[in-house]
Amino acid sequence: MKLLMIEDNTSVAEMMAMFFQKEKWEVVNAYDGEEGLAKFKEAPDSFDIITLDLNLPKMDGMQVAKEIRKISQTVPLIMLTARDTESDQVLGLELGADDYVTKPFSPITLIARIKALHRRAEVGAEVGAEQTTSEPPDGFDVETDHFKLSTKTREAYLDGKQIEGLTPKEFDLLHTLSKSPKQVFSREQLLQLVWDYEYYGDERTVDAHIKKLRQKVEKVEKVGPQIIQTVWGVGYKFDDSGLDR
Repeated sequence: MKLLMIEDNTSVAEMMAMFFQKEKWEVVNAYDGEEGLAKFKEAPDSFDIITLDLNLPKMDGMQVAKEIRKISQTVPLIMLTARDTESDQVLGLELGADDYVTKPFSPITLIARIKALHRRAEVGAEVGAEQTTSEPPDGFDVETDHFKLSTKTREAYLDGKQIEGLTPKEFDLLHTLSKSPKQVFSREQLLQLVWDYEYYGDERTVDAHIKKLRQKVEKVEKVGPQIIQTVWGVGYKFDDSGLDR
């Protein structure tokens, strides 16, 4: 696995480099936002994961995340932040981060998060090379009157139109919800099922990803009820039956 670590604190970068080496991972370091973005632009397909500090010289981590997502919607991105405020963390997730880790952190915790994200990304990479058109595949893992989803191609369709630009986490959320229509999932359940590990009660990442997922669904279905519905005080569910009206 090849990582890009954008981190201006050399002590943190050197410490993590030792842990990454024990995992036999290759790491490329960048020490400010501009350098990190430039290294990613040089070979965007070569990196399996990015860790990105929020407080960076020359270019803020939020802006770097935004620019990275313009280039790639799918590269897994973990934000490292000393800011323990809800607004910063949610904004980072809305800009495209898949996860965040608050400093100071345990190297073991960061490595566990990296492995979990990488496992999910590997599933997303297993797309049939034979798929050369945007037409829906012959077989779907989830299929209703209005909705179809294929885990093989990592594509989802609503009323025959593809829901475009889904990040790995957004797709996994949509798959988890849609394969059990009308079942209500708590945020804690979604954290365990989609992220592969415990978040220790921090549920904001689910809300941020649901918000982005809904925005992408609404680009396809501009009128009618949302298929990702909030069950107040409980969690979320998938229900496209309202589109029959």
